[in-house]
Amino acid sequence: MTIINADGLILGRLASDVSKRLLLGEDIIIVNAEKAVISGSKVSMFEEYKSQVNRGSREKGPYYPKRPDQILKRTIRGMLPYKRKRGRNAHSRLKVYIGVPDELQNESFETVKDARMSRLSTIKYIRLGDLSKKLGGWSYDKNRQSKW
Repeated sequence: MTIINADGLILGRLASDVSKRLLLGEDIIIVNAEKAVISGSKVSMFEEYKSQVNRGSREKGPYYPKRPDQILKRTIRGMLPYKRKRGRNAHSRLKVYIGVPDELQNESFETVKDARMSRLSTIKYIRLGDLSKKLGGWSYDKNRQSKW
């Protein structure tokens, strides 16, 4: 089992690396999903995700997540052949958490070197937690890890 800390990692690069590992049979847990970053301007990223969330209807969907852990999981699912058995099995081996759960406090975390935020040439980025907060799906509370 591999535990990855998503703090300061680029969402797309993290998702592609994790999807490759899942297809090879690894069990992966991602913590601090709200601290992953999406490169690009804040306004354009918010508009892009808002249009995805507003697409469809409540009755028929498609349903797009607003919480940071679910956005990350959905991004990884998009890089897997999730309509086939191999992709469904790979996706079931993935767990994503907001913050660090109590049972994983004493574990050592791994990082994805190719997905570090330091490789961004611009300073334009938005954290997944901030995007989720603007979409209305998640906000940080000091007493609880997440509130929705």
